[in-house]
Amino acid sequence: MGENETKLGKLLIANRGEIAIRVARTAMEMGIATVAIHFEDDRRSLHTRASDEAVSLTGSGPAAYLDATQIIACAKQTGCDAIHPGYCFLSENASFARHCLDAGLTFVGPTPATLDLFGDKTVARRFAESCAVPVMAGTSSPTTLAQAQSFLASLGVSGGVMVKSVGGGGGGGRGMRPVIDPGQLPTAFERCAAEALQAFGNADLYVEQLFHHARNVEVQIVGDGTGAAIHLWEEVTTVEGGAMLESSP
Repeated sequence: MGENETKLGKLLIANRGEIAIRVARTAMEMGIATVAIHFEDDRRSLHTRASDEAVSLTGSGPAAYLDATQIIACAKQTGCDAIHPGYCFLSENASFARHCLDAGLTFVGPTPATLDLFGDKTVARRFAESCAVPVMAGTSSPTTLAQAQSFLASLGVSGGVMVKSVGGGGGGGRGMRPVIDPGQLPTAFERCAAEALQAFGNADLYVEQLFHHARNVEVQIVGDGTGAAIHLWEEVTTVEGGAMLESSP
């Protein structure tokens, strides 16, 4: 271990389902005790049995997994020294990462400063542009329906847009839809906003010019907090109708 690494003793997993199970199993292999969280209707979900403890949250549905104050309180009450957000939900929420650190908890993920930059996709777009990285034409701030309609109209009769959520990632296409017909934009916008709010706690959207038959090329970077980092090669997925398909390493 590096001199700046923190040895974790007990970890709260701020997620549910498959990702929570994977985190719990890995923690068990590392000798780290885990705490699962769940709302009342989720109490019989498999992830609650994969951890050493399970704590019930007040509230219902996905919103319970976005309640930062309650999740941090659960971590403190159960003697955890770290929180793993998994993906989706609070995983790219810089404010949550800061609240964890302020509470004396290790946030297992990027620093708040990194999340400020990459957790908001419009900020990331502007940063890429400042580095002379090519990006698709699009809006570079949270966008209203009227602004999205104006942008789509500017692309001409053969143009199209991809509606995207500003916040969150790892959502498997949540809050993202392609639109070619201007008449379908209001419905797509409404659905994307609802999906983004449910998955990431942020309903803000932006739009980019639609690139047909696109492939999402993603490189995962893993760091240990000491400055050492490695990459996990690339993953290529086909974007089809707003969903990520055909993953291949």
